[in-house]
Amino acid sequence: MTNQNENGRTDPTKSHKAPGSGVSRRQFHKAAGTAIGAAAGFHFFPALADKKLEKPTLAGIGIGGKGSADITGASKAGFEVVALCDIVDFPKLGKIDGSDKKFQGRIKNMGKIRREFPEAKFFSDYRQMIADLGDKVDAVTVSTPDHHHFHASAQAMLAGKHVYCQKPLTHGIWEARTLTELAKRTGVKTQMGNQAHANDHMRRCVELIRAGVVGKVTDIHAWTNRPIWPQGFRSPPAKQAVPAGIDWDQWVGPAPWVDYSPRIAPFAWRGWWNYGTGALGDMACHIMDLGYWAMDTPTPQSVKAKQQGATDLSPPINSVLTWNFGPGPFSGKAGFKFHWYDGYVDAKFDRDNWQLVKNGDEYNHPSEDILEGMDFAKFGSVIIGTDGKLFFNRSRNTWVLKTNSHIDGFTWPEKSIPRATNQNNYQEWYDAIDGTVDQGQSNFALAGPMTETILLGVMAQRNPDTELQWDRETMTVKDRPDLQKYIQREYRSGWTTPV
Repeated sequence: MTNQNENGRTDPTKSHKAPGSGVSRRQFHKAAGTAIGAAAGFHFFPALADKKLEKPTLAGIGIGGKGSADITGASKAGFEVVALCDIVDFPKLGKIDGSDKKFQGRIKNMGKIRREFPEAKFFSDYRQMIADLGDKVDAVTVSTPDHHHFHASAQAMLAGKHVYCQKPLTHGIWEARTLTELAKRTGVKTQMGNQAHANDHMRRCVELIRAGVVGKVTDIHAWTNRPIWPQGFRSPPAKQAVPAGIDWDQWVGPAPWVDYSPRIAPFAWRGWWNYGTGALGDMACHIMDLGYWAMDTPTPQSVKAKQQGATDLSPPINSVLTWNFGPGPFSGKAGFKFHWYDGYVDAKFDRDNWQLVKNGDEYNHPSEDILEGMDFAKFGSVIIGTDGKLFFNRSRNTWVLKTNSHIDGFTWPEKSIPRATNQNNYQEWYDAIDGTVDQGQSNFALAGPMTETILLGVMAQRNPDTELQWDRETMTVKDRPDLQKYIQREYRSGWTTPV
């Protein structure tokens, strides 16, 4: 096996491991990494020393919005927060236009985190932070916009840090594959921010589906009413002056340049192809999770999308997708189909107010003969088999089983998936580092392939009404070399790939 990656670059991680056994007894094999200039990428060096730790230290990358929850959650799980990184230096923040509640909430959270961890060293560039702190940091949370997930996670892993990264795991397909392989080669403990994955109900439903409670799976449906942020625009908002305290160049990072506007960050970036992945990328890691996990991380053969409103800049206002999967251990010989639905049926982008305006409350969802009157209030999934249906609500505490008479002779399976302490994603990640468990169940071996599958759907949204035939081994779409730009994106000058 070669130790080169898809770009032909030598992969320095092949034989270097950073195992996480017990916190108080374990020995971390630390790797010292140095970012030599912004354009030089990130270098991985062999382990330099063993060091016993009483408590794992954490650096939070991204501290507003979900970042504040990730840092606080990790702290409560047992990590010592020693560093924070964000493009907003809250104490220096100037006046910002924008009255949106989500916008103001994120700004408020940044101040809260800075006050909660006053001794934590602050950085605006995670590359510099990882290089400067070296073995003073054992783990990182990555809670940035999607376009930074790969660079931040890969550089941390190459430095021997355990990584908790928000969903979707990456912005691009090649990035998801690369992080999956990197996690395996470095041996660091990983977890994707997919909160319901730690819930007992989710794990029990996976066990039931694999035991055949609905027979052989033929179809899976998942749906959401999102997007609830602006999508479908054709040109960017007006340029505004960058407020004091914001490092906008760092926010843009590896993606194509865009002038600052509060209509892009800190929340609405989800509606930009260059920075987010739309409603599909934002929500599918939650809502498709049960079905994908239960089917044992399958690889799709093809995907097709129908959509309304997508532009060169922005994801669609609504869409319906279908992935086709081949035969597997929990489906029949014909394989199974995975269906996705998002967005309000009648909605449009209002440029004057920079928002989505919906006409009525009808959103895309499965047909009524599939739902059978089940209303899961804008989010949900249903697994359909030869002998019944299992409905699952994203609220994590509701599932409904509808089966035929075969249930009378059904043998209820024993618990086979380890349960997370306190049903908590952060605690399970900590327990993996501590050695209490081998891995968190939302580790990159699952999160990577699932993200890759979802991002194939994102690519289909950008190329609708045609079935894309996927070749996993070559990471290509059959007879569509023009789509490679969606599989592996180019990075802005100064942001070379870290592997």
